[in-house]
Amino acid sequence: LERLIQNEKLKATQTKLKSKGLPIGVTVLLHGSPGTGKTETVKQLAKKTNREIMQIDMSKTKSMWFGESQKIVKRIFTDYVTFAKKCKRTPILLFNEADAHFTKRAEANASSTSQTENSIQNILLEALENFEGILMATTNLAENLDTAFERRFLFKVKFQKPNIKVTSKIWRQSLSQLNNEECKKLSDAFDFSGGQIENIVRKAQISEILEEKNSTFINILDFCLQESIVGNNTGIGFIKNI
Repeated sequence: LERLIQNEKLKATQTKLKSKGLPIGVTVLLHGSPGTGKTETVKQLAKKTNREIMQIDMSKTKSMWFGESQKIVKRIFTDYVTFAKKCKRTPILLFNEADAHFTKRAEANASSTSQTENSIQNILLEALENFEGILMATTNLAENLDTAFERRFLFKVKFQKPNIKVTSKIWRQSLSQLNNEECKKLSDAFDFSGGQIENIVRKAQISEILEEKNSTFINILDFCLQESIVGNNTGIGFIKNI
């Protein structure tokens, strides 16, 4: 993707696709567990290719007023075209939390609310079909995606939680006071995403300001135990073994 959206490669690709009568838009779905870096990846791709991002929070496109949501969704794409004309390079249109509208469509005889949602989805499907820029969408709920939307995404990239080796590196890079053995212990004990590790790193930084001393491995361990409020992902006897 990074190579594709380099300016010269993108222009050449779109020229070739157009000559073959094929859609020229680059549409990408980034899906997977929360906190695995989907949105951050889009930001890094934009940074590396010197592109602006027009970010849309899909949950905020829903309106209580009849017909207003459809207008809001249509305006997204017209605003993108206007924004693109002001940019030196084709910007990225980012749909964050795309599952707000990309879910399976309701039955024809469903409620008026469902019919409105279907209407919005039809607008989105048509817009994606005719899209000529760079669009990236993120979702934590790919299994709820309507198949009509799935077909309109040229690339689907799955994000998984980092494995133990990777999380150990993240711990080491994020908290320099931890040694390699301590990082491995945390990686073995906690099945955290990158976003969860970032939370713990932030708490460690806050603690150092409040307590006026560096966070220790025991402090970090305590923050880890507080991170997951649903269930407990440490093994029995973990604390004792540490």
